[in-house]
Amino acid sequence: MEDDHLDPTPQWIEVSALAAPALLGTAAGLLLGDLMHRNARRGVGIGLGALGFLAILPFVVDGVAALVTGPRSRYGVRRKIQHIRDGGDGLPDHDEVAEQLREQGLI
Repeated sequence: MEDDHLDPTPQWIEVSALAAPALLGTAAGLLLGDLMHRNARRGVGIGLGALGFLAILPFVVDGVAALVTGPRSRYGVRRKIQHIRDGGDGLPDHDEVAEQLREQGLI
């Protein structure tokens, strides 16, 4: 049976999560290794480290956004309560239903 549950995480986020440790490990290896000239090693290491940091950045931003606007945060609870108070439950108003029933001659 096929699983109907779809993962809402975009594919590029998963790919960046898999690439980040490899990039950071490579950067550390180049910075600590003695195989390259010092200036070349430093430049390549810093570049790969920055690329690794950028690969992790979507997770950090997503995590902070979930903490700030998530359903368990203070802002998320306020937004949900306000949505309920504004009648944002997606159901039609009782007046609209009564009007439709009158148009159909049912009441």
